[in-house]
Amino acid sequence: MARRGRVELRRIEDKASRQVRFSKRRSGLFKKAFELALLCDAEVALLVFSPAGKLYEYSSTSIEDTYERYQRFAGAGRNANEGDQNNNDNQDAAASDLQYKLREIATWSERNNADKSDANELEKLEKLLTNASRDTKTKKWILLPCYSRPLVS
Repeated sequence: MARRGRVELRRIEDKASRQVRFSKRRSGLFKKAFELALLCDAEVALLVFSPAGKLYEYSSTSIEDTYERYQRFAGAGRNANEGDQNNNDNQDAAASDLQYKLREIATWSERNNADKSDANELEKLEKLLTNASRDTKTKKWILLPCYSRPLVS
């Protein structure tokens, strides 16, 4: 079998080829992020914006929690171990945060009728639902046994 040669690193001019390459490379990058998190018990958060501006994200825990941890670490210049918390505490915090978001959605739904809502209110609801869905997926990844997780996110 022939070995692959080095890829010349330069912008791909053909838009269709660039999109195909982006999609394949993105999948490989997300697979590597998942493997790093699983094999090394590392906390990994990955954000990728496509050339069209679409957001793709992966997090071994919660992107928000990881970013807050990063801010504490980088902002205070502390030792990385100082900001660490027990995994159970993180799971409890994520669960209570999700419950809060779901209560907020339910409260909003009771107060507002979709027929009476303006576009801004619907955008707020969409954002709440998107965040709740992402947090639920993240929690599922944490709680699933490693052998039942897919290799690619």
